[in-house]
Amino acid sequence: MWRIWLLASLLALGQTLPFEQKGFWDFTLDDGPLMVNDEEASGADTTSGALDPDTVTPTFSAMCPFGCHCHLRVVQCSDLGLKAVPKEISPDTTLLDLQNNDISELRKDDFKGLQHLYALVLVNNKISKTHEKAFSPLRKLQKLYISKNHLVEIPPNLPSSLVELRIHDNRIRKVPKGVFSGLRNMNCIEMGGNPLENSGFEPGAFDGLKLNYLRISEAKLTGIPKDLPETLNELHLDHNKIQAIELEDLLRYSKLYRLGLGHNQIRMIENGSLSFLPTLRELHLDNNKLARVPAGLPDLKLLQVVYLHSNNITKVGVNDFCPVGFGVKRAYYNGISLFNNPVPYWEVQPATFRCVTDRLAIQFGNYKK
Repeated sequence: MWRIWLLASLLALGQTLPFEQKGFWDFTLDDGPLMVNDEEASGADTTSGALDPDTVTPTFSAMCPFGCHCHLRVVQCSDLGLKAVPKEISPDTTLLDLQNNDISELRKDDFKGLQHLYALVLVNNKISKTHEKAFSPLRKLQKLYISKNHLVEIPPNLPSSLVELRIHDNRIRKVPKGVFSGLRNMNCIEMGGNPLENSGFEPGAFDGLKLNYLRISEAKLTGIPKDLPETLNELHLDHNKIQAIELEDLLRYSKLYRLGLGHNQIRMIENGSLSFLPTLRELHLDNNKLARVPAGLPDLKLLQVVYLHSNNITKVGVNDFCPVGFGVKRAYYNGISLFNNPVPYWEVQPATFRCVTDRLAIQFGNYKK
């Protein structure tokens, strides 16, 4: 019953907050007990992603699939060994949990009549095929979690109301132009863990999207993909094979405040590349092959966190992080990691970190050959 209550609490959304990756319950639902902490923005309607008040009114429908638990318009059918989407789901259902089953296909009428469905959880099944009209009845669907399946392509004709798509850990190799057509409300796509290469993104694949958050980690990227949405606040490309950041790679992403490039093979960041990111607050470049601190960090007035650990940095200059003079940088650093680099930290001048909140915010040492 506690799990049903947690699922039901997802539906009790009030005024939504700006989108953040932290707190998304899908990350926990993939790997352990389902926890709910839904503070992200939606935007599926003209103003927000909050449910209409009448959709959270408790009901006591007699319709409940065999073996499932149904309460407060939540239908929880996880871990039942289901081979297909069950029948007799109440039409007033707003959250349907089908994770950890053996469903291999989404058919045309699987979700027929579920016009009030807000969230659909299909994580950790064996889905390899989706009918082109499988999602057609889901006119109010905002959250689709279909990670850890056997999909080789992004399902077609996704609902125009969709706000959040989690499709990581599948077998997708291509993102064709038009696959996201009409998804004007979408602000979050998580598609890491797919064997995507740069050539797999067709020109215009992301046209029309106004994403805040995009993650394409644990893929086969050798560079930052072109033509990603200009609206991005967060871009996560960690655990790829990116070797360099060239001048034009970040040109269109002036709204980024978090950039994740850790666990790549980056040896070079071209001078001036970071100048296109005036609002950047966090930069993750750990576990790469950098030989020096990237140029341009002192000019990023809002930058507060820089991960540079586990690189090949041998020297840290007195002006690598802080601007010359005082009162220029608007935000002080509260985290700089330089550990596991071959830099002789005892040679680094204290003035190097004059724009850091305190010395505990700096991490040095622990270099191993």
